[in-house]
Amino acid sequence: MVEKKFDVIEHLDELRKRLIISALAFLVFLIIGFMYVKNIYLFLMGNLDYKLLILGPSDIMWIYFHIASLVAIAGTIPVTAWQVWLFVRPALKSHERKAVLAYIPGVFILFICGLAFGYYFIFPNILSFLINLGSDLMTTSFTADKYFSFLINITLPFGIAFELPLVMMFLTTLGIVNPYTVAKLRKYAYFILVIIASMISPPEFISHISVAVPLILIYEISVFLSKFVYKQKQKRYKVDKCKSID
Repeated sequence: MVEKKFDVIEHLDELRKRLIISALAFLVFLIIGFMYVKNIYLFLMGNLDYKLLILGPSDIMWIYFHIASLVAIAGTIPVTAWQVWLFVRPALKSHERKAVLAYIPGVFILFICGLAFGYYFIFPNILSFLINLGSDLMTTSFTADKYFSFLINITLPFGIAFELPLVMMFLTTLGIVNPYTVAKLRKYAYFILVIIASMISPPEFISHISVAVPLILIYEISVFLSKFVYKQKQKRYKVDKCKSID
């Protein structure tokens, strides 16, 4: 009983250590984000040929903080993934360690790809559609607050959503997720994804569809890759079983 209690305390200390390292990494990348915030701001302005409006002095700081936070999240993801791997490594078998370790670079790459997909494909199409919707009746002008809120609400969810295939493969490798069970819940998953799409996109049908369809495709890719990992794992289990019998 005492040994079990000691093991729990050790695990909690180890978890606390990993969380602290991740938090420090976030702070470091947040500072780096603030250092280059003006360059990132100009990049995110895209093709807008006029300066954005602000309605108060605090809006500037709010925008800079959110841009720096986005940089910090992107930079912290591989660090956190590495800390998670170090935390679960003692409980993994040799082949599982190699498989999980291979996922770590993919975590960062897929997050950046998700942001890029949202920024270069989804965001401009929705923005152009909404601007053209009232171009004959209204003069278009954005506040910096509204513009960057809209931008982040569109792009950040795709950065997170692009992690789903890797998360599914990771959980399947550990035996936590069965892809065939997940596939049976498809209609519920679609319903949830449509709700998420309606929450993060502007309140009109075209925007909802533009966001919902890519999310559903990501879900289906996740299930497909999870099934592939599951089948490979089953084959490996049969081979190991045959070797043990011999």
